Amino acid sequence: MRAAIVRKKGMLSVEDIPDPFMGPYDVLCQQQFGGVCAATDRHLIRGDLPIPGISYPLILGHESIGRVVERGPKVRNLAVGDLLARTGARDTDGLKATWGGFAQLGLGTDWRAMREDGLGEAEWKPFAVNQTIPAGVDPAAATMMITWRETHSYISRLGVAPGSSLLILGSGGNGFSFAVLARALGVATVAMAGNPRWSDLAARAGVGAFADYRDPSAVQALAREAPAGFDAAIDAVGATGGIEVALPLLKPEAPIGMYGIEALGERMAALGRIRETGRKVHGPGEYSEAEAHEAVLALLEAGKLDASLWFDPSTAPSLEQIQNAFDAIEAGRSLKAVVRLSS
Repeated sequence: MRAAIVRKKGMLSVEDIPDPFMGPYDVLCQQQFGGVCAATDRHLIRGDLPIPGISYPLILGHESIGRVVERGPKVRNLAVGDLLARTGARDTDGLKATWGGFAQLGLGTDWRAMREDGLGEAEWKPFAVNQTIPAGVDPAAATMMITWRETHSYISRLGVAPGSSLLILGSGGNGFSFAVLARALGVATVAMAGNPRWSDLAARAGVGAFADYRDPSAVQALAREAPAGFDAAIDAVGATGGIEVALPLLKPEAPIGMYGIEALGERMAALGRIRETGRKVHGPGEYSEAEAHEAVLALLEAGKLDASLWFDPSTAPSLEQIQNAFDAIEAGRSLKAVVRLSS
């Protein structure tokens, strides 16, 4: 099969690799579409993702949707024809799957059968992200499920409540996901500091006030949206100085979340210092993608989530043309992009 490989830092190619090997609880999937994560995927290509344990060469992609074409002998909760979230290749032939989504074939796992058969949580839980997508959902648009599930879980765990006010730092794909989900969940006031090229799109997403993140006075002027202070803030970028900018705009008891990891080590230290003041803080990775699946599907079916805010699902380049998807993001033509993985 063909897959997108980063052989070394700065080198993306599409190559032949071995087809996946199925285990008894696995399903083989014909990969349909894969979403390009503007942050993680580009960091992996550049070689500067601030997460330990990354090694090269690797199989790229973690936002893919596959269609089940074959079942292992112990699979009983997934059927041939099902659309499945977060499928992908696995480690093979000297290649690490990080996380293997950009491939023509991928694997999913019947984690419920593993749990029913008495396997330990540590064995089945990593596969709980493999959940089915209703047949009527466009599989290209469904690549957004991964982002929506992560950010839904994060914002819910942070404790953002209906009728409250939220400040978002960052106007990338994740920042917009937080904005759209906040409004869908009943947040009354959403303000954003980000790149002004996305200010019109922010209004479409339900953001009430937008400020250029490079203009400190404009950011501080967002206080007009919540005169008593914002009820919560989320830093969707995690760059140096971000959460410090937000603090004066918050109520004293307001929680702050740092979802982005651009300057991970330094930002975790900053978050620790804020925690010591008694403020509730929420760090990167404090979410469960799997737990938000049904809630996100409900919002999607209610018409409150629309992938076209992030990219045009009808214009996906092929896997062989994956560089075009990265070029579209780099040029600012869309927040994210999607790649067609099968013909």
